[in-house]
Amino acid sequence: MSTARRPSPRPVAMIGLAVLIVAHLAAASVAVLTRSIDGGPPQGPAVVAPPGPGASAGAGAEMEAATVLAATPVRVRIPAIEVDADLDSLGLDGDGSLEVPPYERAGWWAGGAKPGEDGPAVIAAHVDSTDGPAVFYRLDQLQAGDTVAVDYDDGTTVEFVVSGSESFAKTEFPTDDVYGDTEGPELRLITCGGSFDRRTRSYEDNLIVWAGPPAAPATTS
Repeated sequence: MSTARRPSPRPVAMIGLAVLIVAHLAAASVAVLTRSIDGGPPQGPAVVAPPGPGASAGAGAEMEAATVLAATPVRVRIPAIEVDADLDSLGLDGDGSLEVPPYERAGWWAGGAKPGEDGPAVIAAHVDSTDGPAVFYRLDQLQAGDTVAVDYDDGTTVEFVVSGSESFAKTEFPTDDVYGDTEGPELRLITCGGSFDRRTRSYEDNLIVWAGPPAAPATTS
């Protein structure tokens, strides 16, 4: 797993998936993508409510009108770790908690920026299940420079380049850094990691991969 760190945090405005922080962090939302061990049923994802309307910064009025991002992201591809998975749009359950994708799919938080829009887009998936590896099983193997592609339903693709990855205890989830406003398009890939707690049937950490747009080609005079 790359130890490269993200850029120093900027002053942020909170915006809206998926991965656990703590039950009373009302400023953001993340789902705990867990598995069971020793034959028990998978533990359901524990989530908190996402930021309310008006808190998102990714799809604001400053976006250009002519953009492929009017389409819907439908697939995520990460060649370095052989990920090629359908993307679900993640909203809220009836109890106000954040939805999570099935084990064989990934999901993007539809209350925030779409991948490629200004702001931090968030894609999450399970690391594994009782049946074996899930979509983000090898997420910890990504290195700086690896590419992530998000395909849209209009045939367009938005690409990102990994800058690094970090693990955090779920009680120390970096809410501001994940959901805070950014100067341009950024992407966060999130899953579970660290040690597995057999008592709670949950991983103790979250793994976050940070990515941004490819560098612009150099120009010559």
